[in-house]
Amino acid sequence: MTPAELSRTVLRSVRSAVEERELSVPVPARIVVQPPPRPGCGDYASNVALQLAGQAGLPPREVAEILRRRLVGCPGIARVEIAGPGFLNFHLGVGAAAGLVADVLARGERYGEPPAPGAAGPGRTGGPARYTGEWARARQTVVGEALARLGREEAVRTQSAAAPGGDGELADLVARLGGDEARWVLLRPAAHDPVRAPRRPVQHEDNPRFRVQYAFARTRAMVRNAGELGFAGEPGDVLGEPSAHPGDAPPHRAAPRTSQAPRAPQTLQALETCLGTYPTATATAARRCAPDRVVRHLEATADAYLRWQEEFWPLPVGEQKPLAVHRARVALAEATGTVLGNGLRLLGISAPEHV
Repeated sequence: MTPAELSRTVLRSVRSAVEERELSVPVPARIVVQPPPRPGCGDYASNVALQLAGQAGLPPREVAEILRRRLVGCPGIARVEIAGPGFLNFHLGVGAAAGLVADVLARGERYGEPPAPGAAGPGRTGGPARYTGEWARARQTVVGEALARLGREEAVRTQSAAAPGGDGELADLVARLGGDEARWVLLRPAAHDPVRAPRRPVQHEDNPRFRVQYAFARTRAMVRNAGELGFAGEPGDVLGEPSAHPGDAPPHRAAPRTSQAPRAPQTLQALETCLGTYPTATATAARRCAPDRVVRHLEATADAYLRWQEEFWPLPVGEQKPLAVHRARVALAEATGTVLGNGLRLLGISAPEHV
């Protein structure tokens, strides 16, 4: 279950409560669900009960209980808890992660695609920021290109985002850093932050652009290696006894652990959250004319994947035959590569199969 699907499910519960007169409130246009602020609080959370309580004339926890009863047992939801003043915490079912992976793989390059050009959206802003300081003209040019790919052509035209002289300034930075690094350092800062361009590109894990491209390349390597072993990814349960092969671990990282299966797979939850919230990140980036939001989402996804790969090595070891858990892990790696590749292409940055 993706956050968008969960949001629609919660919205249906509100609508049915209103139709059956348990709640007397206007049905909201959309409901926000997001990862909880702390581990152990479920997979997603929503403050919808607090938002509706004033209009309903009821305490927030009473509104939350009305919605909780309707949400328990919905497909993909294992448990709903009420926390604090009235937050709803959602624990997804065991098949929810597999459904998310299947959705990502089914949509492929369309997963998280930007809204249609000119489509209206809540909170939509007028256009890109006006930049000042070093590399301002190059930044205006690169941000304008990214916004066009994000479906904001009209904002680019309105704000004349392609600054005079920007192409020449960008060419100078590309000559110094290469195309990928130049675009990354120009797109990464938030609108109010300055550009900090390094003296030269660094192919190292300390460089977030390299880390994202490296993580993408690792996902593709997992899919290739699985094919060489005679099997392909298939969405399913990725938990189970981790297998390990120290020789296959990334050279700059520790070998995967071979001990008992983890009790609290926070690394897995973090990765699934990144995959599920990618469409929200691209939609927000388009709405707010802020491609830096895609950059930060890719960094979080890459870091989550590399941590997960250490703990849940996807491939069988030695003479071990491929199991369902290996197929599920390879499918998750492939879905991660889909998200990373889609995001890099939106930014105009290459997604290399090998790094």
